[in-house]
Amino acid sequence: MKKFCILFLIGVMISSIANSQDADTVAYEANKINDFSILPLPAIAYNPANGWMFGVAAASSWFMGDPVSTHQSNLVFNFLYTTKKQWIISSKSNVFLADDQWNLIGDWRYFITSQPTYGLGSSTPNDLEFIQIGQENVLNGKQQMDFSLIRFYETILRRIGTSKFYLGLGYHLDIHQKIESFIDEPIDFDADFSHDFYNQTLGFPIDRYTLSGISINGIMENRDVAASPYERNYAMISYKINPEFLGSNKSSSTLLLDYRHYFNLSKTRKRHLIATWAYANFLVSGDLPYMNLPSLGWDMFGRSGRGYSQGRFRGENMVYTEMEYRFPLQKNKDLFGGTVFLNAASFNSKTTGEKLMNKINPGYGLGLRVLINKEKRTTITADYGFGQKGNSGFYLNINESF
Repeated sequence: MKKFCILFLIGVMISSIANSQDADTVAYEANKINDFSILPLPAIAYNPANGWMFGVAAASSWFMGDPVSTHQSNLVFNFLYTTKKQWIISSKSNVFLADDQWNLIGDWRYFITSQPTYGLGSSTPNDLEFIQIGQENVLNGKQQMDFSLIRFYETILRRIGTSKFYLGLGYHLDIHQKIESFIDEPIDFDADFSHDFYNQTLGFPIDRYTLSGISINGIMENRDVAASPYERNYAMISYKINPEFLGSNKSSSTLLLDYRHYFNLSKTRKRHLIATWAYANFLVSGDLPYMNLPSLGWDMFGRSGRGYSQGRFRGENMVYTEMEYRFPLQKNKDLFGGTVFLNAASFNSKTTGEKLMNKINPGYGLGLRVLINKEKRTTITADYGFGQKGNSGFYLNINESF
């Protein structure tokens, strides 16, 4: 069945390219400075957390200034329904104003969704069991959760002189509501769900909570094209403060670190490269609600942790790294490409006493790339990843993973 799905998707992608590549080239020639246009199209995607996703997607790339001195801006919008009866509505943008003087980063979402959780830390099992914490029995392993999410993140950064560095402020709002934990089969002992036990222990509600805060951000933007880079590097540091007076249930602060480097292996074939990614998210002070804790696959574009489903690992602190070898599959053309990747993640848990780096969960896999617009580097990506303990997953997306 998996082989059939991959072959079917390759056929769909090739057919789409044959029908749309000329139109993409014409659209690019017409897409000059400040000429923003967006065309909604039927969409299909897949990942382990959501299953098959069908609906409407719209993407646009354009320049807000002279392309020589201004990075390409990008916007991706999705309105999707999944085979797991979820609604996924999102808008993600990375906009550079003329001469890169300002950078605006947006992440807006409305989800009516479900997702399994497995408890906290890197040692949680796939199958359901329980652990004793103090006088309580707490479920560990796969537990289902239904919830809705309202997210509004917007960051505004100002370029420092003529450098590659930006400084700015952001506002971040997450509202999780209509949360319900359950398991598919009854158990013959009393135990609390991981989510409920954690929240009740720290004084958070179990059915609805809010995290609202402001961030101080520094970014180095040195990639040639932000959506699908071929060379150079990118770095971000973000310190976020979530005070109660802005609506958070409890005050807290977090630190996010993100670094990416692209090593080009050929002067004539820029698509031949090694990409590296280091990502860390730390709880600095206070406490976070369960679903706001650092988690695998909950980065902005949901690309971390191929080989595992979104939310498979979660904890107060996380570190993550990935390396990917990207290469063209044709001698003189760039239509088809391939990739092999390796990643690793570690999480801690104050609840169980597990420390960061006590256990590392690796993932690995390979993928196909189809470059449907060479000028904009719009790329369809199809990956299959493998994790530990039988975890695996197929991922179909647009543009590179990082």
